[in-house]
Amino acid sequence: MPEGPSIVILREQAAGFEGRTIVHASGNSKAVDYAALEGQPVLALRSWGKHFLIQLPELALRIHLMMFGSCRINEHKETAPRLSLGFDDGGELNFYACSVKPVAQDLDSEYDWRGDVMNDAWDPKLALAKLRAAPDTLACDALLDQTIFAGVGNIIKNEVLFRIRVHPLSTVGALPAAKLRELVAQARVYSFDFLAWKKAYVLKQHWLAHTKKICPRCDLPFHKGHLGKTHRRSFFCASCQRQYPQPLTPARSDSRPRSQRTPPLS
Repeated sequence: MPEGPSIVILREQAAGFEGRTIVHASGNSKAVDYAALEGQPVLALRSWGKHFLIQLPELALRIHLMMFGSCRINEHKETAPRLSLGFDDGGELNFYACSVKPVAQDLDSEYDWRGDVMNDAWDPKLALAKLRAAPDTLACDALLDQTIFAGVGNIIKNEVLFRIRVHPLSTVGALPAAKLRELVAQARVYSFDFLAWKKAYVLKQHWLAHTKKICPRCDLPFHKGHLGKTHRRSFFCASCQRQYPQPLTPARSDSRPRSQRTPPLS
C-alpha cells in the first residue's frame, strides 16, 4: 500500500495537470458520474495521508490506491482503469485497482490538515493529545491510525519503532513522556527521510527493520508477527526494542524428575 510520501511524489509528478480542463472521463467505478467531470478544470491537486485529491469547481475526487493500486501519467495499462481522465493538452491520468469517491469540493472542510505527517500544518501536540486519550492502544496500531498519523504505513511503522527502540506491543499509556514525544517526532522525520530516499531510488537500502531477518544493532534474529488489531506485519528485535510495560515473566516449571527435586521445608 503506498504510504504518504509516495502520494506526495504522485502529487508532484501530476502537478502539470493543475489548470487543465478535463475533456474525457471514463472508468469502471460505480461511484463516479463521469459525464459530469467533462468540461471541469482542475483547480488543485492535493494530498492528505494516503489520499490523492483532485479538486474541481463542483466537487473533488478522493483516490485511495489501497493495497495494489497504481497511477499512470500520460500512459496506460492493458487493464481497465478505475478512473481515466483526458485533458485539453492531450495529457491523461489513469488510476487502477483503487478506490475513487466524490467528496465535497471544499477540501478544507473535509480534512484536518494538522493530522497529515507530510503537511506543513502538521501539529505534533494534537497527535500527542490523541495518543494520551487512547492509553490502551498498542504502539503498532497507534502509528497506523490515520486519524492520528495520516500517511504513516507499515514500512514507516516498523522503522520508527526500531529507530526509537520501542517494542510494537507496547501500550501508548505505558510509554514514558519523552519516548511518546519521540514516537510522534520520528513519525514525521522518518516520513521525510522516506520521501528523500524514494526520490533517489534508494529507499529499500535504508530499511533497518522492515522485512529484515537480523537486527543490525544486536546481531540477533528479528521477530516477525502480524500484531495488533491491524494484523499488519511487524519486524522487531526483542533485545533492543523495549516493551512498555514489561511483560510478566512466567514462572519456570521444574522439569527434573520428582526424586531429584528439593523437598519443601516443613
